[in-house]
Amino acid sequence: MDKQKSLEKLNAFGQGTMMEHIGIEITDFEKDYICGKMPVDNRTVQPYGLLHGGASAAFAETLGSIAGGMQIDLNNKGVVGIELSCNHLRSVKNGWVYGRAAPIKIGRKIHVWNIEIKNEDDNLVCVSRLTLAVISKK
Repeated sequence: MDKQKSLEKLNAFGQGTMMEHIGIEITDFEKDYICGKMPVDNRTVQPYGLLHGGASAAFAETLGSIAGGMQIDLNNKGVVGIELSCNHLRSVKNGWVYGRAAPIKIGRKIHVWNIEIKNEDDNLVCVSRLTLAVISKK
């Protein structure tokens, strides 16, 4: 399957979920990273008009969880977030933010992912660390 079809499939997977609701789109991936974008608009800002920290956290966990799922046999196993930490470094009022998740450790039972979210000027907005547990579907 070519990369464009895989991206379409990944984005279709998010239909009807928070991913669709807040406008997250997967834009690129390889074995060792996944990238996406999220709008900064009425769906993702807090009452003061700035990007909501919870939206950044949801974006980070989405990227890391999808990336983790791409590392395992999804027919028999799944990944679930067991810890997420976020450092919010810069405010954003509008436009887009761009995220990239890269693995720190891919183990049989635990994955740890680093997620960086940047603004349109390539400045860090949020850095996150996501720990996933690999679980059996049986």
